Amino acid sequence: MAQIDPDRRSGIPAAAEVDPVVEPIPDLTAAGGGASLVPPEITAQTLREYVQGQALRIKGGESGILPVLLGLVVIVVVFQAISPHHVYLSADNIVNIFQQSAVFMVLAMAETWVLLLGDIDLSTGYVAAVGGAIAVQLVEPVTTNWAWWAAIAVALLACALIGAVWGTLITRLRLPSFIVTLAGFLICNGLVLIILALGPFSGYPSLIGKSSNLHAIYDLMWGHVTVVEGWIVMAVIVGTLSLSMFLRDSRRRRSGLVAPPVSLSVIKVVFFVAIGVAVVAVCNINRAAVGKLQGVPWAIFIVLGVLGVWTLLLGKTRYGRYIYAIGGNAEAARRAGINVTFVRTMAFVLCSLTSGIGGLLYASYQGGMSNNVNSSLVLYAVAAAVIGGTSLFGGRGKMAHGVLGGLVIGAIYNGMYLLGLAVQWEFIVTGGVLVVAVTVDALSRRGTASSGVRV
Repeated sequence: MAQIDPDRRSGIPAAAEVDPVVEPIPDLTAAGGGASLVPPEITAQTLREYVQGQALRIKGGESGILPVLLGLVVIVVVFQAISPHHVYLSADNIVNIFQQSAVFMVLAMAETWVLLLGDIDLSTGYVAAVGGAIAVQLVEPVTTNWAWWAAIAVALLACALIGAVWGTLITRLRLPSFIVTLAGFLICNGLVLIILALGPFSGYPSLIGKSSNLHAIYDLMWGHVTVVEGWIVMAVIVGTLSLSMFLRDSRRRRSGLVAPPVSLSVIKVVFFVAIGVAVVAVCNINRAAVGKLQGVPWAIFIVLGVLGVWTLLLGKTRYGRYIYAIGGNAEAARRAGINVTFVRTMAFVLCSLTSGIGGLLYASYQGGMSNNVNSSLVLYAVAAAVIGGTSLFGGRGKMAHGVLGGLVIGAIYNGMYLLGLAVQWEFIVTGGVLVVAVTVDALSRRGTASSGVRV
């Protein structure tokens, strides 16, 4: 009886009959299909290839910050056209927009930490208020009279501890972040009332006075550098960004790694310089009706400082990579050996710490603290982050998205104030913009899923 080859029995060709031809590995750096898998800033060798790659990503549904930039342009054009005497783009009002947006920007960056994980923190508004209330009470000269730096340190530490509590409850007990932080919203609301009731101020401690510590907190929003200092700081910031970018790209080229085209780096440097020059030039225009008021506000530097530090932590460290990994697929990250519990807990700590910085700016903007805290701050924080491009589903977003989203909300708020519209219209328009942003996010995810573009 003839022997039957087991491979033939199962329908598999014998080893000698297997076609030895191996399928060629697709070139991921090609201008066609590769650009849909690898970001064009990595694969592009020329500026033209970079533009083509970006066009493919947008076509596939990954629009990045393009929608928010277009939306911001539309907002500016419309309000400039309809504002009384067309003052929307005046130097005075542009600085007002920056200052009014500062709190929204910082709170949006705070919310970004947890949104990247697919979580949410509904307590950021009142955690910020707790930090602001603590700092204002501690610098009051007739009671505690603490040094301003010590008051700020204690306020931020208290906010970080609050975030540690939320993170522990969520990660250790596996409670839903929505419920825990909703409870935190109510708890921190009560804490603010308790803190404000301390001392002889009837719930309204002020930053107005002759004390240098009071002035230090007050100047976080209303202080400004001199004209010369503004130009010097701008040159240092732009120079540092440009130098670090060129050194990084040249180091990659020397190591034989793929780097962006030199022309793209030059365009980025020109863009940084143009933005820096425009901001400093506008802020250095005399904005006072009587006397002289000019210079870049401290609030802008605080926002840029928070943005710079958190961007480095999120984009250049192992912890930041873990954040994106967990947001993309928590179970896969856990199986890869990532300590998901620690990473998520620290994200809530960083969220609350950043909220405390926003609370200091809020207290400075208000000239003190009161029990009439804007309860919509947390809604604006989430809205700003999502409007800027951070996904509610986790795994996608940057700190710069929160800054852009906060600027959008501040621009809307300022424009409606100039028009004298009631606050309900501010809520309606901001809510409408948020719905549009979430819709764009959902549609872009469907587009990337159907086209195979990597998110």
